[in-house]
Amino acid sequence: MNKARRKRLADIQVELESLKEQIEELKDEETDAFENLPEALQESTKGEAMQGAASALDEAIDAIDKAMTAIEQATETST
Repeated sequence: MNKARRKRLADIQVELESLKEQIEELKDEETDAFENLPEALQESTKGEAMQGAASALDEAIDAIDKAMTAIEQATETST
């Protein structure tokens, strides 16, 4: 891989890290909102939806981590 492509991948990694941080922040906000609900509402459809959203955001974070690892591997193997 040439220097220009490695640079583009490095830029993408920076963007992915920023997106990951934003998603983590939103997940934390959703988790906090859920935890601040009364127990009866936590067990409601709304509470379950909030937990599902936080779980989905965790999956998105994991996917970004995997993408970043793959990019690192691509960069390392092509030097």
